[in-house]
Amino acid sequence: MNETLTSMGDHDEPQLYKIRVRGHLNARWASQFEGLTITPEEDGDTFITGPVLDQAALHGLLKRVRDLGLPLISVNPVKPNT
Repeated sequence: MNETLTSMGDHDEPQLYKIRVRGHLNARWASQFEGLTITPEEDGDTFITGPVLDQAALHGLLKRVRDLGLPLISVNPVKPNT
C-alpha cells in the first residue's frame, strides 16, 4: 500500500465541516450547535456548517447530532477558498 495518511493534528487551524441532516432545524436549535451555522435547504434538509477544532471535537459534534435524534445524511470537510 502506497497511501499516505495525513493527520488532522498537523493543521494549526480548525477544519471546516458541512454536516447534512434530514429535516429543517429552526432557530431554537442554534443553542445546540453554538458557533456553527444552521442553513435549512429547500429540499427539506439542513446543513450545519462551521469550524471543528480536531477529530475529538468532530466526534463530539456527531454524538450531539445522534443524541438529538437527527438523521445524519453526510459529513464533509470544506476546502477553504484560497
